[in-house]
Amino acid sequence: MKDRIWWVTGASSGIGAALARALAARGAKLVLSGRNIAALEAVAKDCGPDTLILPFEATDYAQLPAIVQQAWDWRGRIDGLVNNAGISQRSLAVETDFSVYRQIIDVDLLAPIALTQQLLPRMVGAGGGQIIAISSVAGIAGVPLRSAYSAAKHGLIGYHDAVRAENEHLGLKVLVVAPGSVRTNVSRNALNADGSVRGTSDAAIDNGLAPDEAAAQMLAALDAGKREIVVAEGMEAAIADLRRSDPDALFDRMSAMVQAGYAQQMGASRAS
Repeated sequence: MKDRIWWVTGASSGIGAALARALAARGAKLVLSGRNIAALEAVAKDCGPDTLILPFEATDYAQLPAIVQQAWDWRGRIDGLVNNAGISQRSLAVETDFSVYRQIIDVDLLAPIALTQQLLPRMVGAGGGQIIAISSVAGIAGVPLRSAYSAAKHGLIGYHDAVRAENEHLGLKVLVVAPGSVRTNVSRNALNADGSVRGTSDAAIDNGLAPDEAAAQMLAALDAGKREIVVAEGMEAAIADLRRSDPDALFDRMSAMVQAGYAQQMGASRAS
């Protein structure tokens, strides 16, 4: 990693901030992006002087060419990209306004595609590099209360799998990461059925992996040349395994969760 140029989106907190610090500890030079400038500055202090703070709105697609140019010109290349920025959801599909789907898919799927499409020709032309895509266990299996989030994160896996297939022989490596519960603000910042911000966390998130531990597992997978890794424990790890080994058993389990009152327990149903 020494002197490699890594661009991390969603770098102001959580997994993005943890990955930025871990990459910096290995000698990488960082481009940190997000919307919260003060938070990005705080992370940058932990990453050393070779850090560029590059705030932008992920869905401002008209601005992206200039943003990518600025990032590339900083050191004349980008060796690694972490597609991490995103928002989640806690609502039943039957109650969720379509605007929520548009917002989550825009931020979680179209925004990273748009950024990667701008950067991809430059990276391939320079001989390749590395992309880390932060999907989710909900991107492997459709999880209740996360229909929009699951749709976006499934799409993120499909897009990056295709980019890998097309460009691996050209020197571009792609690692898809599917985290389970990590102690971040993902649940607190999730959208309700009407598009409002939830404002409260989940017990599963609060008891999840520390972001630093999740980042360590991701970089270990990178070192090992892996193409996909599930960063989860217990039931969440089992969800990813079952989706591939025994999908009917998983579907029954997910349905049973809802029938047992999962939405009401999570405060995510208007009927609760």
